[in-house]
Amino acid sequence: MAEVMTETEPETTWSSVRYNFYSDTQTKPTRAMREAVLEAEVGDEQLFADPTTLRLERRVAELLGKEAAVFMPSGTMCNEIAIKVHTDPSDEVICERSSHIVGYESGGPAMLSGVMLYTLDGDRGRFSAEQVRTAIRPAARYMPRSRLVSVEQTANLAGGSIWPVELLDEVAEVAHQAGLSTHMDGARLMNAAVAAGVPAARFARDMDSVWIDLTKGLGASVGAVLAGGGDFIEQAWRWKQQWGGAMRQSGILAAMGLYALDHHVDRLAEDHVRAARIGEALAGMPGVAEVVPVETNIVVFRTVEGFPGGPGLAEAAAEHGAAISVRDERSCRIVTHLDVDDRDVDVLLEVMASLLG
Repeated sequence: MAEVMTETEPETTWSSVRYNFYSDTQTKPTRAMREAVLEAEVGDEQLFADPTTLRLERRVAELLGKEAAVFMPSGTMCNEIAIKVHTDPSDEVICERSSHIVGYESGGPAMLSGVMLYTLDGDRGRFSAEQVRTAIRPAARYMPRSRLVSVEQTANLAGGSIWPVELLDEVAEVAHQAGLSTHMDGARLMNAAVAAGVPAARFARDMDSVWIDLTKGLGASVGAVLAGGGDFIEQAWRWKQQWGGAMRQSGILAAMGLYALDHHVDRLAEDHVRAARIGEALAGMPGVAEVVPVETNIVVFRTVEGFPGGPGLAEAAAEHGAAISVRDERSCRIVTHLDVDDRDVDVLLEVMASLLG
């Protein structure tokens, strides 16, 4: 999914950035990944004749424990098509207030599906089954119809927090008992799987639709894969076609996704170790008021009054060649990924110490 700057985000001269912790969206395909493209067998995706794309779709469907999957240009398209398939205009989607579909998809649920969003105040991006039960509308002609519950794994703006399987099970049970469908925005699902030691299919077991991003920590340049039941994917394909997401020789892109699944999943643990190190170091700096508990590869922290706030800190860090992102007026986000190493972390912490020490 796209990562966008907030209204308070300072301008960054990207050519001067040497230590890029802005987001895991900043990863670039490795040489080996690019070489994998040269060997990719391709065909017409729209005729189901691209062998590499078909292989990727089968691979992800199996990984997530679903019947079928479809390759998409972006995670945002995965979310929006899932909402479109699961709902009718005027229905309501229950989700967490800080989730991607609320703040970073340009009002897509309203524009593309004509649905309302019922936002819950979660605990670090996660809500309870009781909150869902309370949010579900009674059957009345005066009210929108509750139709879908959407969760985000991991919860990005909450600091990459992981939904535990027990909580997902409880939420899904309440939703399904009330006749609602369930959807998982799995942009960083593989981070959760690696950090928790839980198979991705277990996290996704009770989700009617789920997707994973091939960019971000996995390092591919383009693409995400949406999975679900056979009928769901057939309908998803129709919307992909209508919304201009269907491609031709998409195996050029799918080859990078397959390489990422082969080589870049286990190494996500390295990103988590580096993020934990950053969080621990920040917690000891006088200018840091709070560090959100670090569970995966995202560090969200708030600064003390009298020290640079979010925009000021990001701007000052950029002057030292380090890119971080603004969370709000007093908070920033740091993300570890494939393209930063221990030396980059050393430099980043030196910069942060000089500004917050």
